[in-house]
Amino acid sequence: MADSEGTRGECERIFKRFDSDGDGKISLSELESALRALGSSSPEEVRRRMSEIDKDGNGFISLDELCDFQRANPDLMKEVCKRL
Repeated sequence: MADSEGTRGECERIFKRFDSDGDGKISLSELESALRALGSSSPEEVRRRMSEIDKDGNGFISLDELCDFQRANPDLMKEVCKRL
């Protein structure tokens, strides 16, 4: 349980960092800004990541969607955490 809580806390930290306007969701432009800061700025990469993470297809990433992505891609998210 503690590991799950730690993972959720880490996910919340990343989410807050990416959700620059604080509206509780990550837009395509916020994702693009975050990925650019992490060294990945190609529009294709941003769209690909958005489609991977935004499972309900509403054009925004929720905290739950980001946490699901983190659970499915722990190594990738560890890399993101190192760069933040």
